[in-house]
Amino acid sequence: MAPSSTPVDSAASALLSAAPEPDQRWQEHWLQRWYAVAVLQDLDPAAPWRFTLLEQDLVLWFDRAAGQWRAFADVCPHRLVPLSEGRINANGELECPYHGWSFDGSGACTTVPQADPAATAAACASPRSRCRSHATATGQGLLFVFAGDPERADAVPLPLVPVLEEPGWLVQDTFRDLPMDALTLLENVLDVSHVPFTHHLTVGRRENAAPVVAELTGFGSEGFSALWPEGPRRGKLGSQATTFTAPALMWHDLTARGLARLLTVVYATPIRPGECRLIARFPFQFASRWPRLLLGLRPRWLQHLANHTVLEDDQVFLHWQERALATSGGSERFEQACFLPSSADVYVSGLHRWVREHGGGPFPGRPLPPRLSLPPLMERFEAHTRHCRSCRLAHRRLQTWRPRLLLLAAVLPVLVLALALLGGWWQSPLVLGAVVAVLLPLLVERQLGRWQRGLEQGSGQPPRNRL
Repeated sequence: MAPSSTPVDSAASALLSAAPEPDQRWQEHWLQRWYAVAVLQDLDPAAPWRFTLLEQDLVLWFDRAAGQWRAFADVCPHRLVPLSEGRINANGELECPYHGWSFDGSGACTTVPQADPAATAAACASPRSRCRSHATATGQGLLFVFAGDPERADAVPLPLVPVLEEPGWLVQDTFRDLPMDALTLLENVLDVSHVPFTHHLTVGRRENAAPVVAELTGFGSEGFSALWPEGPRRGKLGSQATTFTAPALMWHDLTARGLARLLTVVYATPIRPGECRLIARFPFQFASRWPRLLLGLRPRWLQHLANHTVLEDDQVFLHWQERALATSGGSERFEQACFLPSSADVYVSGLHRWVREHGGGPFPGRPLPPRLSLPPLMERFEAHTRHCRSCRLAHRRLQTWRPRLLLLAAVLPVLVLALALLGGWWQSPLVLGAVVAVLLPLLVERQLGRWQRGLEQGSGQPPRNRL
């Protein structure tokens, strides 16, 4: 006779039978969601650009007629070439680079240059000539794209940070396409205990390390919240609250007594397995106006160079860590693969618990790509500079001024020599000044070269390893 089931067995069976199928929960928790894809101030409304979201290649462009950004599948319905290689034509429509077919903001074809008016009208009336479109929205200075069915977009709230709706925030932004999975990035930025060690000499100090006694204060299908009562730097700043809004947003909220309220906001937008876009935001509400004024003096591209250094502190090893976890069973076996004896790991445990119980991963069943060597891991130009308005302009100016300074340094000695011969200045203090004037362009060119290389490539040598 078969053994009778216990109440516990029955409850477990009921939970398993009620759990959604993997594809269903991926649809619910990953596909039918809004994702931040860009900071609005970095976008050029005069040109289309491409982005890959959950392995869907998109073209994003500004529809002047409607005054809003559009997102289409990056493929022309005519001959399947990428529309992102095209242009915004004089009519303000998206024009295919191959044969000049044009599309309005709704995705409808409006022009077939190879056909007469009657044939053009018939072709444009066919649903086969339409571009597949995605819903878009803007909020808090970001552009969002809905990855799933546009008809469902209105029912899903934008992943915004509620407190940023309050006035008085100074927000510094950066972004970068990272060679790691979105969940790996989220695990890293949720983990508060790594900062003193990984980011020693950038935003942390080893001597500030202390026990992290934190706890989850809420958990569910839409994410979780946590509280660290003591807070960073051995409690010198104040308590820190953390929120994870599934599937791709988290933020830390800290009020540093007498200084400022500051947030660390991270969007981890999944591109493809082993790759995501980080959009990092650093909002401040200062108690005094002077820090705000001082921060405003630093060029945005210099801020981004500093951000790169901090990102690469752990980027150099996270690419490897995620493959070790995948080999050990991923989120399903996170607690077995990792030894987690302290409450400091409550954040990352909460994330993997959410993956197991609710969302699964962004690319279920898909393997990670092969490991990268150090140079592609540290690449900055394609991962950021080319897409950032501030850094792209700075890079172009640096390229322009460096050869000019070298030319100046080459010409000045000749001028100094000629003046000395003609004017008999060999014993004059002006000669020393002239020598300094020759060296100055070389020193400036050297610094500009450092900045230019910083916009192109990281060193892979984190500051923490200097001491």
